[in-house]
Amino acid sequence: MSDFVVVVPARYASSRLPGKPLLDLGGEPMVVRVWRQALASAALRVVVATDDTRIVEAVTAVGGEALMTRDDHPSGTDRLAEVAEQLGLDETAIVVNVQGDEPLLPASLIDQVAARLAADDEASIATLAEPISDVETLFNANVVKVVRDFRGRALYFSRAPIPWDRETFAERPELLDSDSWLRHIGLYAYRVGFLNAYRRWSPAPLEQLEQLEQLRALQHGHHIQVALACDRHPAGVDTAEDLARVRQWLAEQQT
Repeated sequence: MSDFVVVVPARYASSRLPGKPLLDLGGEPMVVRVWRQALASAALRVVVATDDTRIVEAVTAVGGEALMTRDDHPSGTDRLAEVAEQLGLDETAIVVNVQGDEPLLPASLIDQVAARLAADDEASIATLAEPISDVETLFNANVVKVVRDFRGRALYFSRAPIPWDRETFAERPELLDSDSWLRHIGLYAYRVGFLNAYRRWSPAPLEQLEQLEQLRALQHGHHIQVALACDRHPAGVDTAEDLARVRQWLAEQQT
């Protein structure tokens, strides 16, 4: 396993769940739960990156490390670039971005995405995917799909159902009969040199059309490795319903 650092971007503002990183999950703020999950990985260091002092206080109160970052970053990737600069990381270093709203993320997936990037010297990013088995998920525009080449590198990401089955998709099918479709999991490992370049680029046309920031990397000619997740990826917390689901799961684990 190659050395890597985990960064947990955690913004206080959220249109659906205001103050989301500090919402209580089993007696702890959500961001602290995420930090603990990341600590279980093989990371050399786990740092929470935020634009709010209340989040810094919550993390440092339990012995964690948190950094204040600018509050005007257009994306989480830009925030990571600032953190890499603050930490003085070498351009060859690997940084794993763990979203601050994924309190159930298995540490095995963090280790996997870091190892996948380390194994491909030509790749700038690594990420994960899992098979799509139902039509509803495939045609859901909120679910990002990815197609790969024979080396496991991403060819394209889209909200559309790709690849398009010309024979059967003219009319929406009821069942999927192959493993050709993959759902993208938003867990990323980056090389710091790529992060330094990324922050200088303007949003790319494909990125703006699909509203997917990873397309900026593809359109600039960078390789993205995509591994099939080695463990189940639990859904994060985006809505009040998600919050209730995670709280219930944690309560059941404590009984």
